[in-house]
Amino acid sequence: MTAETAVALPALVLVLTASLWVVTIAGAQLRCVDAAQAGARAAARGEATEEVSATVLRLAPEGATVSISAGADTTRVEVIATVRPPFRSPLPPARLRAAAVAATEPGVLPTTVDTPAPPP
Repeated sequence: MTAETAVALPALVLVLTASLWVVTIAGAQLRCVDAAQAGARAAARGEATEEVSATVLRLAPEGATVSISAGADTTRVEVIATVRPPFRSPLPPARLRAAAVAATEPGVLPTTVDTPAPPP
């Protein structure tokens, strides 16, 4: 019984650690997608770029960067984030990217802005 436990326990810890990391990445990716969609809708309506960036950064994972590009026909918002494991592990950080495009409302002026994450 002791030998089986000594062999199985490290494998179980490894599987659990990898599973938690995958769930963390999936959650962060969903946050990036939601942030990009909300930002694209807001920018397409003609909201101020600062407000759009603030909304996106509030919804995105910590340390994300935002790129907003509003054209005459479409508005595109891209969110890029690097997510690190929430615990000490040898697992690598994950770089996530999500983009959303919305039809620009008539009368909205085209802009292009890159907004880095605010300092911690």
